[in-house]
Amino acid sequence: MLAPLVPVVQRIRAGRTGAGPGVPGVRRPAARAQQDAVWDRTQAGNKLRSHLHEYFSAALEAFSAREGLCVPAALVILTAAPTPGQAAKLTRAQFRALLKKAGRQRGIDAEAERLREFFRRPHMRQLPLVEKAMGRQTVTLVRKLEIVCTSADDLAAAAVESFDKHPDAQIITSFPGFGSLTGARVLAEIGDDRSRFADAKGLKAFAGAAPVTRASGKSVAVMARRVKNQRLAAVGYVWAFAALTASPGARATFSPASRANGRK
Repeated sequence: MLAPLVPVVQRIRAGRTGAGPGVPGVRRPAARAQQDAVWDRTQAGNKLRSHLHEYFSAALEAFSAREGLCVPAALVILTAAPTPGQAAKLTRAQFRALLKKAGRQRGIDAEAERLREFFRRPHMRQLPLVEKAMGRQTVTLVRKLEIVCTSADDLAAAAVESFDKHPDAQIITSFPGFGSLTGARVLAEIGDDRSRFADAKGLKAFAGAAPVTRASGKSVAVMARRVKNQRLAAVGYVWAFAALTASPGARATFSPASRANGRK
């Protein structure tokens, strides 16, 4: 999937040949800091999820949407009621107030009713003293998650703002599935040096998309490349999934029907 990045570099060469290496160095710290914040957010969310699984499974089921525990409503409610007993005692009015505090503007009454009924269902419980102690740890983990979520959002805005000012931004985002944030990450890693990658093979190896072939006598083994630019490989996965909806060619290539016919 990283092979199409070579046309990115080639388009940049054709569209603007005056710039040299080192330009993305100003933007690289913002893009890399944002990626680090995303990884920190994932780690903090996993810690909170693992902790809640030990005593408050109802919270995991109540906030099981795509964004999960990172949604503002989940963080606000877990701060106000970090134990199953406290959550079960919340009234409709209190749920509505917490949802408004979290910034929700639509469907407040319906969501408040859903949460109230959900938290009052019977679930597996720990002893009261155990729940109280674990609830205190939950508040601490929620605060850490709030900090990294805010940092990720702020750094994403800074990275996008910086990337949009780059002369090559329009060229990079012209590829299906590329947005300003993914474009900023790619530009931060591949740079805009016109001679850095001469063909797809070099860039694929740099991103870890090219397999490693080891041959000894009559035996040949093809393995995944472990030594690679982890940041570029990570954004490659994001781009691949986004391209499935934005590019008819990518959708045709990687659809289940195409893979069933032997296309890899």
